[in-house]
Amino acid sequence: MICHSHQSASYNTPPMVGNGADALQSEPNILKPGKFDLETRPLILDFLSHYPPCSCEYNFVNLFCWQNLYRYSWFFYKDSLVIHDDRSQALFMPLGEDLEPEELFALSKKAVAAGLSGSIGLVPESYVDIWQDLDQYFSITADRDAAEYVYLTEELAELKGNKLHKKKNLISQFKRAYPDYSIIPINDENCKDVMQFEQRLLAGRPSVPRSLLDESDAIAMAFSHWNDLGLSGLMLLVKDEIAAFAVFSPLSSDTWGVHFEKSDVSFKGAAQMINYETAGFLKGTTRYINREQDLGIPGLRQAKLSYVPHALIEPYFMVPKLELKFH
Repeated sequence: MICHSHQSASYNTPPMVGNGADALQSEPNILKPGKFDLETRPLILDFLSHYPPCSCEYNFVNLFCWQNLYRYSWFFYKDSLVIHDDRSQALFMPLGEDLEPEELFALSKKAVAAGLSGSIGLVPESYVDIWQDLDQYFSITADRDAAEYVYLTEELAELKGNKLHKKKNLISQFKRAYPDYSIIPINDENCKDVMQFEQRLLAGRPSVPRSLLDESDAIAMAFSHWNDLGLSGLMLLVKDEIAAFAVFSPLSSDTWGVHFEKSDVSFKGAAQMINYETAGFLKGTTRYINREQDLGIPGLRQAKLSYVPHALIEPYFMVPKLELKFH
């Protein structure tokens, strides 16, 4: 999986106007911000097919399912797709033909004038490397907590080598303990059962952090629009009881992303088993699997690193140097 900047135009921005209002629309080629709804899905997917992003954050499924929390919106600026995260008041790095640092700074200044932070996240390392004068306009920091873990599908499906030996052992233990297990594809009919399983997992916790409640809302959005979002998934059953599930979809021509994955800890090895079965299901379909970020959570970071990622896609976060005069 090679992440690179886009430096040649090959797409004409459609005259699509969304809902909402924002001071940014005063710029002639910035359209009224739109929401991520099913009506605009074809437009967004078409744009993403011309400018495939490295980050899973641009994936329509994630934007749609998490929009109630982050209040995402989008608009076009100089023929680039710009996504606004209202929760953090930051912009995603514009997607399209590369904007020069001076143009990015102009966008950032307009965002500040509109009452936003003007900060820009998800900036690819390749962009930072190419534009040596970028730090004249922005303070730039690596965002390790937002780094995405990318694995070779074949490696997750085979688990060869000493570093993955413990994973393979846990899978063997699961198969011996539950020889009657089965793997069933999730569809729009049985996804209600999976949602009930996820709710039972939450109910079984002594306390539920806000982050898990937010994730549960996003999972509910996914299951409520299963076919419309083009989702795929697997559930792991022991007899007739769900032990784990995974939800995934294509991110690009060579990468699929795992959006949600849950397991019942009372079934030892279920977490490793659903990971393994997902990779086996996707083997031959996609070269890479993006398992998203660890969000700086130590246990999650350790778990993701233990699978020996093929690559870490570490973005940069940029804060405009507002003391600069821009002409």
